[in-house]
Amino acid sequence: MTSPFKTLDDAQLDGQRVLVRVDLNVPMENGAVSDATRIERVLPTIREISDKGGKVILLAHFGRPKGRDLKDSLAPVAKAVEQHLGKAVAFADDCIGEAAQKAVDAMKKGDVLLLENTRFHPQEEKNDPDFTKALAANGDLFVNDAFSAAHRAHASTEGLAKILPAYAGRTMQAEIEALSKALEKPERPVAAVVGGAKISTKLELLGNLVKKVDILIIAGGMANTFLAAQGKAIGKSLCEKDLLDTARSILAEAAKAQCEIVLPQQVVVAKEFKAGAASRIATADDVHDDEMILDIGPDEACRIAGILARAKTLVWNGPFGAFEIAPFDKGTVAVAQDAARLTREGKILSVAGGGDTVSALNHAHAADDFTYVSTAGGAFLEWLEGKALPGVEVLRKK
Repeated sequence: MTSPFKTLDDAQLDGQRVLVRVDLNVPMENGAVSDATRIERVLPTIREISDKGGKVILLAHFGRPKGRDLKDSLAPVAKAVEQHLGKAVAFADDCIGEAAQKAVDAMKKGDVLLLENTRFHPQEEKNDPDFTKALAANGDLFVNDAFSAAHRAHASTEGLAKILPAYAGRTMQAEIEALSKALEKPERPVAAVVGGAKISTKLELLGNLVKKVDILIIAGGMANTFLAAQGKAIGKSLCEKDLLDTARSILAEAAKAQCEIVLPQQVVVAKEFKAGAASRIATADDVHDDEMILDIGPDEACRIAGILARAKTLVWNGPFGAFEIAPFDKGTVAVAQDAARLTREGKILSVAGGGDTVSALNHAHAADDFTYVSTAGGAFLEWLEGKALPGVEVLRKK
């Protein structure tokens, strides 16, 4: 399949200064990287450019600094990248100007350099043309490998692609291809799991998905609002009472689009929200006034496994219950393991994303078996909502 985007296959890398936008906004504890997933994701792109004789100049942001703030320096991240890459990674204490230029001028073919946090300059997020030119001065080509920042039109995500020859890195390419297979040209039927606490944060997502998928499984706290909209008593469960009409209109839209909506029929309820709280299994219309819904029941998990077995493609965003707290993780774990098994057996293509979803799939030891798990939060959601992402659109072949 030829990609509609320019990729590393289209680039001449030998001897070129290659500015590579990566996502190194990694969690830190006591000055060390505590989760290296994002670093590991960009290693194939770094290695390929280096092996082909390119000079790899990494651009990244870290945190939300207001100007230069050493607590948001990428210096400790450079050491972690070096460790995972298994070769030296130089560091420059600015991403533009003399410090950056000197470090780039000292590079030989195959070398790797990380420039300081792009967000130390407020012009980065404003996509300022002069700042973009200052970044571009140190590169011959631009490679974007940060899908997770692609929903932002910043200097280092979109601006550079307008003034330098621009390509998608391997992680960006994999992400775009996985999401395209899942939603743009999917094998049908397509099932989507959408969970999370609130409908209000996922209104656009639900609106887009009812038109695109065949089965929409509504999970987590937001399912309570739909149950309440159908007149079911949900006790003291989390519920957005001001959105009952919205929930009804989504149900009506789905019916019109012939999208099957799946709401929980069996739930796990408790009187208090804490680990190990006494709980019981109930039908969705038998929740007492002093109880709250915190998970789906075992029969419901089996029912959803049966629904997934009918699907060919699965898109997943959001857990089924309060998975962070036992015993209310059982529903999410059971469904995740079923989806993983169906993927392993080659019966389903499965794509998942969003912070809570990744944590839930890791908790269920299911993430490695999914076809693709996106580490992007906002960008993954905006793609599912049907929005064009500036950092992706600018890489399209003209």
